[in-house]
Amino acid sequence: MKRFKNVGILGLGHVGLPTAVGLAELGWQVIGTDNDAPKVALIAQGKSPFYEPELEPLLQKNLAEGRLRVTADVGEAVRASDLLFICVGTPQRPDGSADLSQVEAVIRTVAENLNGYKLIVEKSTVPVQTAQWIKRTILRYASNDAEFDVASNPEFLREGTAVHDFFHPDRIVIGVESERAKEWLLELYRPLNAPIVVTDLNTAEIIKHAANSFLALKISFINMVADLCEATGADVVKVAEGIGLDPRIGKHFLQAGLGFGGYCLPKDLKAFIHIAEEHRVDFSLLKEVERINEARIDRFVRKVQQVLWVLKGKTLAIWGLAFKPNTDDIREAPSLKLIARLLEEGANLRLYDPAAMDNVRRLFPEEPPRLTYCPTPSEAARGVHAILLVTDWEEFRQVDWHQTRQVMALPIVVDGRNFLDPATLQRAGFEWHGLGRPSVYP
Repeated sequence: MKRFKNVGILGLGHVGLPTAVGLAELGWQVIGTDNDAPKVALIAQGKSPFYEPELEPLLQKNLAEGRLRVTADVGEAVRASDLLFICVGTPQRPDGSADLSQVEAVIRTVAENLNGYKLIVEKSTVPVQTAQWIKRTILRYASNDAEFDVASNPEFLREGTAVHDFFHPDRIVIGVESERAKEWLLELYRPLNAPIVVTDLNTAEIIKHAANSFLALKISFINMVADLCEATGADVVKVAEGIGLDPRIGKHFLQAGLGFGGYCLPKDLKAFIHIAEEHRVDFSLLKEVERINEARIDRFVRKVQQVLWVLKGKTLAIWGLAFKPNTDDIREAPSLKLIARLLEEGANLRLYDPAAMDNVRRLFPEEPPRLTYCPTPSEAARGVHAILLVTDWEEFRQVDWHQTRQVMALPIVVDGRNFLDPATLQRAGFEWHGLGRPSVYP
């Protein structure tokens, strides 16, 4: 059986670029491509277009050592590669379905540039049966003697830990229809020594949506429990510990707070619900998961109102703008809805995030005193009536609380992630208010 030589990565975003760099680091010859020429030019200089820990040094290393090259000519990358990963975006439409126009466009380019056998691998998160449409599209636009296979290899890279996740996967899923496709993908991933689940195409496509929807379900479940804990004086952190030690449940994704955001979980949850509706399957459970999550910001604002009474004219610090720590991604970030709500209430806001402020500034231009972007957490806390912790960056645990208290109008923290240690805040003279936990006072 012919062995593949070059791997093409079509799309250099949050999935494609870590995948390209990771495969090059494993020793494969990789060609990365994107139709965004300025992005490609930036990557060719060894610079990542987004913040992702550990990515840039590996990018620079593999460019310098010749295992990775990038081009804005998608057709060239297709012709030069044997194995092609489709890593383009599948954004959400207003009805919750996935917009597959980028997938269709890149597949047409693949079809028009076939020059021998290609293994075309879905890496983007796509609805079940998308592989069948990919095959039909190639047959429509390619020459009659086109030789190819389509496979599904859903990604499980988390923003903020994408490089680590690539090299330490808990599982690899490959959906295939031919022995050659199976053997190529097994060979590609063999150096990772990870468990590999081999399925048909439809099953592989469902696995990613099912995985993200289940994680979303766990988050909404613990947030629902947090509301009960708050109403009864119980502690949701201890509840999560008590149930998370059960191996059938597990401790991950049981952190109560402001809910889930980002590009993947909200989008994939809506898409999975839409897929079920198209096939007349009752997914009302996941609709409730979505409803609970969407209500978290309203509940948090009510919590701030309970603490401060009137918000009009108050000055508040928001610590954390990215949807999660270790990324600059603000897509579906809870901070965006919170900023809008607090401005509507008449509050003045002082914002800080280690990585995401430039992205937020594009949506909410600076307008002192209503909206001020600050270079440090302590500067954001200057003169405020409360600090609202929105993203659980590790930096916030290292704050000198005694010093911070000196610059604030009122020593109050409302912790939207239950991230800070209440006892530490109490010793420093703060009121601390979490979600689903008893408040502490100095």
